[in-house]
Amino acid sequence: MNDMIAIGCDHGGYELKQDIMKFLEKSGYEYKDFGTYSAESCDYPDYAKQVAYAVADGECEKGILICGTGIGVSIAANKVKGIRAALVHDCFSAKATREHNDANVLTMGARVIGPGLAEEIVKIFLETPFSNDERHIRRISKIED
Repeated sequence: MNDMIAIGCDHGGYELKQDIMKFLEKSGYEYKDFGTYSAESCDYPDYAKQVAYAVADGECEKGILICGTGIGVSIAANKVKGIRAALVHDCFSAKATREHNDANVLTMGARVIGPGLAEEIVKIFLETPFSNDERHIRRISKIED
């Protein structure tokens, strides 16, 4: 698996996605943009599934999805086998979901948080390793059964 980050959004997340892509570039992360490519109204599942499959298939290591609330893209991404998408709007949850859940897709709501906090959440999410604690491995396996 590579270090490529998959990123996608719907129209509600378009502006924040632009900010996050600039942050990724500045931070030295490679990413693949799965769209949408404008603020014109579109359907979030189309983009959420593209990002989720890119992560599930190993094309990308982790994913970032953004819509108005982060809820829709989270639901859609979690329908893909092997995806553990976490809706995160605070730094503590970003760290905990990586350590405890080995979340591989981060979802956020552009109408819920601003770019400064979103960048900090992305940084924590991408830099925090999974704990590999036996209890967390056991719990994750119960999700995937």
